[in-house]
Amino acid sequence: MLNLYVAQSSASSRKARAWLKSHNIDFKERNINSNPLNADEVKQILRLTENGSEDIISTRSNIYKKLNLDIDNLTVSQLVDLVVKYPDLIKRPIIFDDHRLEVGFNEEEIRRFLPRSVREAELRKLESQIS
Repeated sequence: MLNLYVAQSSASSRKARAWLKSHNIDFKERNINSNPLNADEVKQILRLTENGSEDIISTRSNIYKKLNLDIDNLTVSQLVDLVVKYPDLIKRPIIFDDHRLEVGFNEEEIRRFLPRSVREAELRKLESQIS
């Protein structure tokens, strides 16, 4: 099952939700402001990242600036505790399943969540339009 972690105020979250619905992809949505993540959930997301905290921490968020954080000098435990305490530190939306993670809304990148058969059919359609 695909998971979609959002913030109500996030335009990117609304775009991701609309895209998933328009492509008939089942997903479980969670507003992480009203239903914050616990430490195990934060660790699960971190395990799926390619670049660790760099992929999920919003350095442009007000709370990041207010706390004057130096993410590079935090232990994983300290980072996880901060994200649990301050959910606004997390970039949104976060879209993931057991093996893949997408942070933010990027229409090219989100396509990886389409079933392979759909991606292959779209590729054949594009190829036929080109030739």
